[in-house]
Parts: sequence; structure tokens; C-alpha cells
Amino acid sequence: MKVGDKAPNILGHDENGREIKLSDFAGKKLVLYFYPKDMTPGCTTEACNLRDNYTTLRKQGYEVLGVSVDDAQKHQKFIAKHELPFSLIADTEMTLVQQMDVWGEKSMYGRKYMGTFRTTFIINEEGVIERIITPKEVKVKDHANQIMS
Repeated sequence: MKVGDKAPNILGHDENGREIKLSDFAGKKLVLYFYPKDMTPGCTTEACNLRDNYTTLRKQGYEVLGVSVDDAQKHQKFIAKHELPFSLIADTEMTLVQQMDVWGEKSMYGRKYMGTFRTTFIINEEGVIERIITPKEVKVKDHANQIMS
């Protein structure tokens, strides 16, 4: 996916098993952020930064939706532990991460593995990708300000 592309309508199922569609956010800007794994330091920092700035993001017309390949139960624990005010999509089948092209080979300490690239898509009111914050650009400690700038 690239800037100017229409995002897919079916986004997946949230932590409660409810199907989430892009059309649910019609007329609003959507922050669709992909992250590797619940309860890890970087992902927790990013989620909490978005939580702490959630009211400001909403005042500026943004809705926030997180996506990882963790299951719904793990998402529920992550949301409860960190009091996240937004939903998380449980992309266990890896449908959305592949559609959005944020799944691929990663490397840590010389070990190669498949995983989610930390990427944020800003989708406009018409469902079109307006901006992409790439893995090299995402600042987990200041992500909300990156989105709003």
C-alpha cells in the first residue's frame, strides 16, 4: 500500500471479536498503527503515548486503531493492563498485515524471523491513505505528535 491507495474495507476483528470495517470510520481520519507484539517495551511505549494523547488526537478528528498478529485474549490483557481507550485488531490470520505490506523478514541480534514492521497509516475521511510513517520514522515515545504534525 502507498499514499493515495484506498485502504481495505474489512480491517479484521477487534479484541471482542467484533468485525471492524473502514466504513465504521467514515467521515473521520483513522490512525491505523501496526506494531509487532503486545506487552513488549517498544509496543507498550507506543500504545501508552497514543493513550496519553488520545483526547487531543480525537479533538483533531482522529480515531486510533492498533493492529498486531496477537490474539484477542492477549489484546484484552494489553488493553486492561495499560488502560488503552482504543481497540486493537487481532490479525491472527495475518490478512491485514499482508494486505498493507507490513509483514516480512526481520533481524535481531543476527537472528532472522518473520514479523510485523512498526508502521502507521493515516487514512483520510474518504478511506484513502494520506500518509505513512515508516518503521525507520516511528518514534514510540512521541508517536502522537508525529501523527499530528
